[in-house]
Amino acid sequence: MKRYLKETSLRNWLLFTLGINSGLRIGDLLQLTVEEVKDCERINIREQKTGKTKDFPLSATCKKAIAEYLKAESLKEGPLFPSRKIAGSRGTGSISRQQAYQIINDAAQAVVVTVRVGTHTLRKTFGYHAYKQGVSLEIIQKLLNHSAPSVTLRYIGITKEDLDNVYIAINL
Repeated sequence: MKRYLKETSLRNWLLFTLGINSGLRIGDLLQLTVEEVKDCERINIREQKTGKTKDFPLSATCKKAIAEYLKAESLKEGPLFPSRKIAGSRGTGSISRQQAYQIINDAAQAVVVTVRVGTHTLRKTFGYHAYKQGVSLEIIQKLLNHSAPSVTLRYIGITKEDLDNVYIAINL
């Protein structure tokens, strides 16, 4: 999907790249401005859903993608994901949540992803890959602001079958 998005729209590629590498909800991604990410090492936002402050470093992948996008698009200020329609119709000038969903869903269909994909899939992908790389469930829970480990397990798609397979695989 990353390759497809990069070939079709750097803005959409950056949306996807930041989404899967930050775990931010789509509403928080869409509120980002050029000023908040340009030449920055960290992102500091107040989450829309929880009202909590979220402060985290940008990965090398994110920093490179942001720099490439800003240079190619010659963006100096304003929304990081500007709408191509007349800015200001919603007051922000950013693409809408619905447009972001359509971008991600269309890309998934274009590369023949057979499962349902939407904007929240980006956040889940972040959590899933963190888990698969050995990050503890408690840390992922904290990163995603979940109330309990069981919520995080369900959220990242760890099923009873996955848990059962641990018992089957351990043969000491």
